[in-house]
Amino acid sequence: MDWLFAIIDWIKGLGATVMLPIVIFVIGLILGSKPGRAFRSAVTIGIAFVGINLVIGLLWDNLGGAAQAMVARTGVTLDVVDVGWPAAAAIAFGGTVGTWIIPLSILVNIIMLVIRGTKTLNVDIWNFWHFAFTGSLVYAISQDLALALATAALNAAIALFLADWTAPGVQDFYNVPTISIPHGFSAAYVPIAIPLNKLIDAIPGLNKLDADPDAIQRRFGVLGEPIVLGVVIGFFLGCLAWLGDTTVGSFGVQLQKILALAINLGAVMLLMPRMVAILMEGLIPISEAAREFMKTRFAGGEFYIGLDSAILIGHPAAIATALLLVPVTIGLAIGLSALGANRILPFADLAVIPFMVAMIAPITRGNIVRGVIIGTIVIAVGLIIGTSIAPLHTAAAIDAQFEMPEGATQICSICDGTNPLTWLLLNFSKLGGWIGLAIATLIFVAIVFLYKRNTTAWEVAAGGPKPEAPAAEG
Repeated sequence: MDWLFAIIDWIKGLGATVMLPIVIFVIGLILGSKPGRAFRSAVTIGIAFVGINLVIGLLWDNLGGAAQAMVARTGVTLDVVDVGWPAAAAIAFGGTVGTWIIPLSILVNIIMLVIRGTKTLNVDIWNFWHFAFTGSLVYAISQDLALALATAALNAAIALFLADWTAPGVQDFYNVPTISIPHGFSAAYVPIAIPLNKLIDAIPGLNKLDADPDAIQRRFGVLGEPIVLGVVIGFFLGCLAWLGDTTVGSFGVQLQKILALAINLGAVMLLMPRMVAILMEGLIPISEAAREFMKTRFAGGEFYIGLDSAILIGHPAAIATALLLVPVTIGLAIGLSALGANRILPFADLAVIPFMVAMIAPITRGNIVRGVIIGTIVIAVGLIIGTSIAPLHTAAAIDAQFEMPEGATQICSICDGTNPLTWLLLNFSKLGGWIGLAIATLIFVAIVFLYKRNTTAWEVAAGGPKPEAPAAEG
């Protein structure tokens, strides 16, 4: 089997920006697209993801420094190091479970497509690491590889279900036809955001606040434009991080840092939507081929292409909400540590907050106030979850031979170490082993059954468009 492991390791080593174009090209050919058109689409998509990753890197570099400065000014010491999602992905793919996760997840997807259990073809192979991460935690506590792989497979199936459920809302809000998002991190917050959004609907006054980017721009004119909004938020974060901090230097040095952060975050607000537009240019031919394929072979049945939630985070509502949640996250980490509920120092993964809120935005229709409220709740819960599983996260890192940061005894990551779905699956397996996993599977099947019985209502709750009322007769 060494040759098979070598092939799998080679595929994992390609990374998302190379792996995704290859997969898209092959799928384009299968769907009947001409080779030249399929190749151009695949390359365009790969280049778009290079651009998206560059902008995420810009966001990451700037937010990380500001966050570190905010924490340093408080004097609080938190001993669980946030190593970031790249490290978490390396741990997940490098561990025992990660060796098998790509063929396993593809098999789960094929089975669910064949039995009509999903409409999503998940081509986002790189992000299978989310499923491997869940399995790695189960393996760390049970040392049962079969149980770990079965849990990872269930995670992959749940992600496909969440992608189907949220597809109408994602497509309508972000204007991305035929796309769904089976992202193991972003999709996990949908079942939490829906009841919280309903709760806000029931609170007088709060339910009337309209703070989506369009409403902000109408009210404040040029000051409400996404670029200016990014600059203003960046200036605000910079002031929290450096203004008055004598360890940074003179007021002139502090102002330099603040203004640089403001312009860089304004650049993120401008560049991210441009990169997503390039991505959509590449996806259009593949989407058209998929539509024709399904029309001729499955009597017009729906078919979704499952992609990374990175294609969503360029929306002004997602970025603005995420940036406002940065100081909130720092404040929650400090406040919860005083209560003994948090030991995580948020740092490397602050740049994944846009991914956390990306699928919440359709539910709130881009309302930034609601996004910040819901985001505050899920981040607070997430820090508590991450603290509780940090020992397992560390054990999984040791299994993957991950080099621990100097001086760190325990590590975690906001993505996926604070993921509520990962935590739930881990606890079902931890409490009952195979019996616990069987119970989790039965609950999942029951939820899918309820969804199938009233699909439209579920999709509307997740931000999907409301069905048009029938025209009155006469």
